Amino acid sequence: MLYRLIGDAAMVTHLAFLLYVALGGFLTWRWPRTLWIHAPVALYALGITLIGWACPLTHVENWARARAGQTGLPGASFVDHYLTGVVYPEEHLRTVQLAVAAAVLISWGGLAAFTYRGRRKENTP
Repeated sequence: MLYRLIGDAAMVTHLAFLLYVALGGFLTWRWPRTLWIHAPVALYALGITLIGWACPLTHVENWARARAGQTGLPGASFVDHYLTGVVYPEEHLRTVQLAVAAAVLISWGGLAAFTYRGRRKENTP
């Protein structure tokens, strides 16, 4: 039972990680200091996508599910198993990746614009 809970926790953490990658930059509009958390997370996700780095959460989930007597993630990753072909069609994977990258860049651009506007207001007599 414990191993199944660990596997489920890894799955939920995976989903939270992906949501934070896609939307966490918009949180920086409200809390600008969180950029220092979002930037390495987004860069790590980029490395996973472009370079093929292994995600430790995938290893944890597979390890826990195997000990719970369940099958691990068939395929390379969480995204392959839970999202591609389930949430969006397999042929749109690249489109989804580009949309997430665009969301990150737009959110960071918005933060830069808000920061610039705020500093301009402070320097206006």
